[in-house]
Amino acid sequence: VFSSFFVAANVLEEDSMEQDIESPVTIHQPKLPKQAREDLPKNISKECAKRKIQRYVRKDGKCNVHHGNVRETYRYLTDIFTTLVDLKWRFNLLIFVMVYTVTWLFFGMIWWLIAYMRGDMDHIGDSTWTPCVSNLNGFVSAFLFSIETETTIGYGYRVITDKCPEGIILLLVQSVLGSIVNAFMVGCMFVKISQPKKRAETLVFSTNAVISMRDGKLCLMFRVGDLRNSHIVEASIRAKLIKSKQTKEGEFIPLNQTDINVGYYTGDDRLFLVSPLIISHEINQQSPFWEISKAQLPKEELEIVVILEGMVEATGMTCQARSSYITSEILWGYRFTPVLTLEDGFYEVDYNSFHETYETNTPVHSAKELAEMASRAQLPLTWSVSSKLDQHAEMETEEEDKNQEEQNERNGDVANLENESKV
Repeated sequence: VFSSFFVAANVLEEDSMEQDIESPVTIHQPKLPKQAREDLPKNISKECAKRKIQRYVRKDGKCNVHHGNVRETYRYLTDIFTTLVDLKWRFNLLIFVMVYTVTWLFFGMIWWLIAYMRGDMDHIGDSTWTPCVSNLNGFVSAFLFSIETETTIGYGYRVITDKCPEGIILLLVQSVLGSIVNAFMVGCMFVKISQPKKRAETLVFSTNAVISMRDGKLCLMFRVGDLRNSHIVEASIRAKLIKSKQTKEGEFIPLNQTDINVGYYTGDDRLFLVSPLIISHEINQQSPFWEISKAQLPKEELEIVVILEGMVEATGMTCQARSSYITSEILWGYRFTPVLTLEDGFYEVDYNSFHETYETNTPVHSAKELAEMASRAQLPLTWSVSSKLDQHAEMETEEEDKNQEEQNERNGDVANLENESKV
């Protein structure tokens, strides 16, 4: 056992010496967070199973991000209106009912206490006694009077008298607070009802994105459409590439966002969304897909987030729809099936073919490789032109040198003649 231990130790020592000889300088990597260590690029063999890509934005547009360890919860209370609007309907309705019930019970209790402390309960049915509130004979009647006061119903059976100043003050306070509660709760419900979230569900994106040639250029394309007859005003489209990145300084950015140009500089990102449109991104030198080929695309861990936003024509409120495409949802060498046909006097959109694609001839090389091959195809022409220009320039310089020599000889002859004349 000891001999085997020493042999293993010697082997490890030799290996470490060889490593030290090959790399004499040892670089200590900084300790990274768990997420950063997991997302660092790794050399995974083909035999290993493909790691599932975690979506940043789901297909239905909801962001797959959960906020944890939020200690500053008081910020939610400072913006209570937005907090209530963002709540789910069941919680919103529960709070709506609870707020009204609590205020009615609270002011009903105060009305009953005023009547009890004044002795109105002891003089029920006494015509000579003037109570604070007529026909208030218990807590239930006080609760009903509180509801009538706050909702301004006024049945006329229970009324406040002028012999009760504390009741008049309470009436003013309940009227003002009741109006504030009504405005707050009704406004919250109205905003929640008129939110354009349901309108965004009628804005659809194609299931897959495609990469193919368009006008001689490699392009990334996806399709958007609107299912409603009412249009989205001032519609615009944006796209982001979500991909982990490590900077030259060693900083790791787990979810780096890069803009994908879908016509920002040309104005093509402003859409007239009446029928389904194909949004195109030209893969050029500024594109993040410049060096990605068909063989390299499945190995990339990236996500494309597309955002369509505009104003709802009926309400004028801003509406936003989102979707995303991961690597497995990007089809190389495909195009979208046409969905628009001309009928008798109108155009018809067939949404059954909205998500369908068909295969087309597309080079498997990246846009960078295609540009290099195109430049190589033009090199002989450029070489011939440049060589001819160089030859022409050399001939011109030789002629200039000859002219200069002839001029110098003439000048020398003239100088000799002058000297001889002087002599």
